[in-house]
Formats: sequence, C-alpha cells, structure tokens
Amino acid sequence: MTASGSGDPAGEAQRLARWALIAMGVAGAALLTALGSGLLILLSGVVGLAASAVGVWWFLAHRGPLRLLGAVLAVAAPLVTLYLYVVGGVWVNALVALGLWGVALSCARSALRRPEDERDALMRGEPVAPPRRPVLIMNPKSGGGKVERFRLVARAEALGARVVLLDPSEPADVAGLARKAVAEGADLLGVAGGDGTQALVAEVAAEHDLPFLVVSAGTRNHFAMDLGLDRTDPARCLDALRDGEELRVDLGDVAGRPFVNTVSFGVYADVVQRPEYRDAKAGTALDVLPDLLQGGEGDRLDATADSTLLTGQQALLVSNNPYAAPDPFGAVAARRTRLDRGELGVIGVRVDGAAQAAELAVLGTQATGLNVLTARRVEVGGGPGGAGAVISVAVDGEALTLPTPVVCTLRPRALRVLVPRDRPGSPVPPPPLDWRRLTRLAFPEEPVRSDLPGPRTP
Repeated sequence: MTASGSGDPAGEAQRLARWALIAMGVAGAALLTALGSGLLILLSGVVGLAASAVGVWWFLAHRGPLRLLGAVLAVAAPLVTLYLYVVGGVWVNALVALGLWGVALSCARSALRRPEDERDALMRGEPVAPPRRPVLIMNPKSGGGKVERFRLVARAEALGARVVLLDPSEPADVAGLARKAVAEGADLLGVAGGDGTQALVAEVAAEHDLPFLVVSAGTRNHFAMDLGLDRTDPARCLDALRDGEELRVDLGDVAGRPFVNTVSFGVYADVVQRPEYRDAKAGTALDVLPDLLQGGEGDRLDATADSTLLTGQQALLVSNNPYAAPDPFGAVAARRTRLDRGELGVIGVRVDGAAQAAELAVLGTQATGLNVLTARRVEVGGGPGGAGAVISVAVDGEALTLPTPVVCTLRPRALRVLVPRDRPGSPVPPPPLDWRRLTRLAFPEEPVRSDLPGPRTP
C-alpha cells in the first residue's frame, strides 16, 4: 500500500478499499472451510450472536428482572459460543476470520477517511499578545474538585490573573460577576468550571468583544475537547495566558440564553431534569432509556429545522455546530470537528415500536427513526400542548423549563477564544462504515485520478 503522504491519495483510497473487501471475503472463506466438520458449531455462533443481541436489547429496553436476565444473556452467550468453538475444533477458523475482519474494518475506515477530517483535528487561530488584566472565575466543586487538585488558583495568579473563587455554599450570579470584572477593567474573562458556567461567562465576553479562556476543570469538558484542549491536566489551559492564539468560534442561543455545546429536548432533557442525574449520569440515562426504546412513553415534540419539519420526536438534540459522528445515545466520545461553520447540528429520534428501535440500534445514522441534519434556525414546539406549553430543556447539561416555541440560533464567530498554541488537539473520529461507498471506491465507474483529494493512511 502507498505510504502516508504519497502523491496518489485517490489511488491509495482505491487500494485500501480493495484490501478491505478482499479481507472480508477471505474471512468468510475461513469460516466456510470448517463447514464439513463443524457446521452445527458454526451455526451456534450465529445463534450466540443473536442471543447476545437479544440480551443487550432486554438490558437497555426493560427494567427489573428482565434487565438483569438481559445482562446475564449478553455475557453468557458469547462465552458459551467460545466454549463450543474450542471443543468443536473450529476455533482456529473463527480466530482467523476475526483477525481478517479486523483488517477489513481498519482498511475500510482508512479508505473512507477524508483529508479534511485530519486538517480539522486542531483549529488554528492567530497569535495574540498576552492579556494584561485577565480575570478567571473558578468553581471549586466542578469536576470533583479539580481547581484544588491541580492548584489552579495559585498557577493562574502566578501568570498575572485575578481569580474569583465561587462560594460552594450559596448560588452565584456568574454572569453578574463577569460583568463586574469587565467594569473593573478586565481584558480577558475565563472559567474553570462546567460547560453551563462557561456558556454564561462566554456570553458576557462576546457582548464586550473580549477574549474568553476555557479551563477544562469540569466533569466531561465537551467544549474544551472540541477546542483541542488538554482535559487530563486543566493547568495546561492556563498556558494561553503567556503563549496563546485566538480562535473565532460560534456561540449558540436558545430563548435568549447562551450555549456552547448542546440543547436537549424530550427524553434527553428528561434525563437531565432528574435530581439524581448530577451524581449518577449513566445510571439515570439507563433508567430513562426504556421509555425511548419501547416506542416512546411520554410527550413527543414537533420541531422545524429551517424549512424541514420534524414531527413526533421523542428526543431532540441541537448542537453548536454538528457532530462528526452523530450518536443518538450521546456517546462520550462524540465530538465536533469545527466550531466555526455557522450551523446548528440537529439529531432527532422517533421510535414507533420495537422493530424501529432495533433498526436504530443496528443501522445507526441510516435508520429511518433517526433524523440527522444541519440548520441555521431550529424552532421546537410543545407537541400536543401547542404554543405556550412549558417543556423540559437541558442547556449544556443544566436543567430548565421553557415555554414553547423554543428557538435555537447561532451567532457565527461571535466568541473570541484564547487557547494555548501548544495543545494536544482532538482525536480524528473514525468515519461511518458505508460499504456501498467503499465498493464504489474499490471499483469506480471512471478511472481514478491521482490529482483528486483523498485519504491518507493513518
């Protein structure tokens, strides 16, 4: 295969696609060679796979004893299948087929990867002079105490910043504190805290056209991740105070409130509204998931994304710029490759029964129950309640209730974000597997042109 950086990227994509299809075919042949002595055992693998899928379905879509049984079945079915393969003597064939399948997946993703995905892994801005009077607002409770654990106050002050430390015992007017800092002469506003707190201060920074500093001291730090910041060591974000560059990114608006990441409606918002969500996010989401997967118990929403009407949605996610690999279940690894394209990402989920839910689980973004699109403006109604109905909304993970219609828009490049020039960037998300596109790459109708852009080997 052509080495990375070669002058024939389109031809390389074709070769990788062909290797993927060849590896997949040989994997199937490795299993077929065992048919003579282990047909029933090989068929047991298919049964085991189906049983495991059923177990996962029961675990996600039900509560109580059936969920427990599903967990046991999902784990036990592969183990029993593995035992039968070893006893039946076809484990070598299965192991070879599994390895070849891994090769096929690797080659397929490399062939489908676009060069712009790698270029977008780290947004680049303009070098700027260090701020003279930076003010940072820090939440000592955020991220389980990262402010104290990483000595962020002392490190920020050593770099010339004034730190406003929030009092955990009482609610704080974060936006008010930011405006007071501006009135006192601050030339930069920053936040060490969660995404919701960051959005409030970012709004003030955008109002006054001041640079904004993100310190990844929250729990998940989605905004920091998409800016390419170091989420393992928030102190590295402070390097921007002495050697930084400025990015211009979009700032979201929902009903007059800013957001930097997402606005969630329906089942998504119901999860965040629960009191136990902050301390047990995964467990709370797992408890609500059956309502979505079994056909949607609860209210549905109608929305309009520009001119596209989305009716009867059980869950709706509106993001500040679209996610590279849309995930209806909100995977932690999902990320946005750019924050400056001036478009909202929209993910709507409508499941009308178990069959459609199963299709969603298997086909992902290709399922009929999933709508993935971009828009400049999204208006969300209240379903049966109509205009004026109050609905649950989660803005950057913060639970709210708002009257309908709820309108989401973007202010393109409204926010000046100061980031360190030396930062890790974000991992390039793998492209979705599209076997039809892969086949067209491997056997194009027209000869491959070497001057066309194509992927590079990772």
